[in-house]
Amino acid sequence: MQTQEVLRQLRMPELDDLRQYIRSLPTNALMGMGALAAITTYWFATQPKALKPPCDLEMQSVEMPGGERARRSALNDSHELMTHFYSDARTIYEVFLRGLRVSNDGPCLGSRKPNQPYEWLSYKEVADRAENLGSALLQRGHSPTGDKYIGIFSQNRPEWTISELACYTYSMVAVPLYDTLGTEAIGYVIDKASIATVICDVPDKARMILDCVDGKGRTVKTIVLVEEFDSDLVTRGKESGIEILSLKEFEAFGEAHHQKPVPPEPEDLALVCFTSGTTGNPKGAMLTHGNVISNTAAFIKITEGTLKPSTKDVLISYLPLAHMFERVVEGVILIHGARIGYFQGDIRLLMDDLKTLEPTVFPVVPRLLNRMFDKVFSQANTPLKKWLLDFAFRRKEADLKSGVVRKDSMWDTLIFKKVQASLGGRVRLMITGAAPVSPTILTFLRAALGCQFYEGYGQTECTAGCSMSVPGDWSAGHVGPPLPCNAIKLVDVAEMNYLAANGEGEICVKGPNVFKGYLKDPEKTEEAIDQDGWLHTGDIGKWLPNGTLKITDRKKHIFKLAQGEYIAPEKIETVYSLSDPVAQIFVHGDSLQACLVGIVVPDPDFLPLWLKKKGIEGSYSELCQNQDVKNAILEDLLRLGKEAGLKSFEQVRDIVLHTELFSIQNGLLTPTLKAKRAELRSRFRDMIDELYANIKI
Repeated sequence: MQTQEVLRQLRMPELDDLRQYIRSLPTNALMGMGALAAITTYWFATQPKALKPPCDLEMQSVEMPGGERARRSALNDSHELMTHFYSDARTIYEVFLRGLRVSNDGPCLGSRKPNQPYEWLSYKEVADRAENLGSALLQRGHSPTGDKYIGIFSQNRPEWTISELACYTYSMVAVPLYDTLGTEAIGYVIDKASIATVICDVPDKARMILDCVDGKGRTVKTIVLVEEFDSDLVTRGKESGIEILSLKEFEAFGEAHHQKPVPPEPEDLALVCFTSGTTGNPKGAMLTHGNVISNTAAFIKITEGTLKPSTKDVLISYLPLAHMFERVVEGVILIHGARIGYFQGDIRLLMDDLKTLEPTVFPVVPRLLNRMFDKVFSQANTPLKKWLLDFAFRRKEADLKSGVVRKDSMWDTLIFKKVQASLGGRVRLMITGAAPVSPTILTFLRAALGCQFYEGYGQTECTAGCSMSVPGDWSAGHVGPPLPCNAIKLVDVAEMNYLAANGEGEICVKGPNVFKGYLKDPEKTEEAIDQDGWLHTGDIGKWLPNGTLKITDRKKHIFKLAQGEYIAPEKIETVYSLSDPVAQIFVHGDSLQACLVGIVVPDPDFLPLWLKKKGIEGSYSELCQNQDVKNAILEDLLRLGKEAGLKSFEQVRDIVLHTELFSIQNGLLTPTLKAKRAELRSRFRDMIDELYANIKI
């Protein structure tokens, strides 16, 4: 809908001057002043109260005694770290029982078919199915003390959560699998965890299991399939000594041989999450019920005064359940008896799922935020629309700076309602993690979406998060203070000139959310957790004056140039990613070379708009082959680098433009969307060599 039409529909006398101002732009200055006065009057008249922060925003973390400069959340009443929030929910199994009770057996898990509404299973139906499935596993020889590792190989769907709950109901251990690991890595995981039963969603995944089992003497004896399958698959399974059963018949078998639940203790192992890593075999992070509960409790503690989760909340589940970020968010939902609606399995249909489900909770990753940001700005395709968008953002940003989160302002009605409606219109909580997000993009979307929007930081080895922004602090460029369930300290990385005495160093985490080590891998465990129980993350952080943590670098991904300078490419990539026309960038340096080069994937939506201002037009592929385009992007990167204080040797000397996005599918990103630097280096070796050959030092 055009701006003028929206204004005509609004029956607000305060907007008369604004209508006139827009009609007369850019000549009528007096009317413009009147419009701004009307806007200001309306803004003050409708201004809601700011959210009350849970702590002093100028001192969000507190130094702990002991001389290590470790810090804890200011929300903790003492130096004792948080282990749980509700006394009746100290294991993941008890989380579900609490949800069953407080929801009064309300709707729990929902799914939908194309163009259909969501259909819901109640909490009791989920619990019954989990008991049936778990009883069947016991009858097949699994036990809490023996063969306890159960593979789950599926996209997000109700059966994923039912299978996981079945494990917890009988003190067994869930081992998530995901196809982007690849056949060889899946075989490695099956061997490492001695998995005898795998629950799959579709026949293709069962075939993948058979591919990695055939002739290799692996431990798999049973594959349970959610979707229908043919007799050929059953025959192939028999040839490999594997029985293939449907989930329906497996549950019926369990119902006929029902066993009383065997609830776990907080210290019992809950799941083994295998991290994909950027090199080598995956590592199986062992996480207990207590690990997961403490992480869940910390999030509830931070948001208890402002979010107030209830049975009316609805989560859209689309981020992989094989990773802990999504799992902890789902724990927060289930513990309050709320609902989880799963996407259809096709990310291209996510927007349709959002509109149908109308979620209140929407976890996101930076890549999705980047696309949302670009989409909004690409629609501001006239000077008037750009002016309105920028002005509306500045007004909403002013709200944020004063602690106000809202979606009912005039600017929401005029400008931002469409993007809010695209997410279903009811989102009140968003949280992002897994990778860095641009402060510019985060601030804009916080303003545009008008909901509580948090940024967290962590890794699988500390369950999911170890720090998160707090209500009321809507500034960007940091990842908040430590969670109430853990302490954080920074340790010296002398070779990179990061010193804890200066408030900089490698981020180390300690607390009840830190994992118990890697499955059957004591050597890697000792590398990750030191003798005092501190998890070494490999990330470089810096304490800000208000007690929040800023991620500045990565310890593991450093290399030397020919003159001996240390380079941290991820820090440089974070700076360069702020360039409007850049979707992705890979910065590389060879130890025999004196400078850096880069591979840039331009943003296909934003590049044409950015270049139009410079008088350059053409198709996306034509633009990426245009020398003037490359030079313009390189100039913008160098400008950003200079503004960010990059040293001359940290700036790229030359770049090449590449048209295909780095992705999980083409093997250049991990499932958590981190760059696989070795694969990127190998894939672009020829381009890198050509760049160096053409550089004149």
